[in-house]
Amino acid sequence: MAREMAIDQGNDIPIWRKANLTVKEAAEYSNIGEHSIIELIDSGSTHFSFRVGKKRLINRELFDEYIKQACRSGF
Repeated sequence: MAREMAIDQGNDIPIWRKANLTVKEAAEYSNIGEHSIIELIDSGSTHFSFRVGKKRLINRELFDEYIKQACRSGF
């Protein structure tokens, strides 16, 4: 029962409060397509992503900084 409650509570965390996001969550959060985010990650030119096994995760704070810098430079 306690494990089920912990899992349920984990799903109730708003995206903007999570430390790390999945590619799908990052796409929803930023309004950038999943494919575009995967291309950014695979290009190696970013520092906001890492892997846990096969899962790609994105550090939300570093992702925010990357987006802000990209907007300043005009993409």
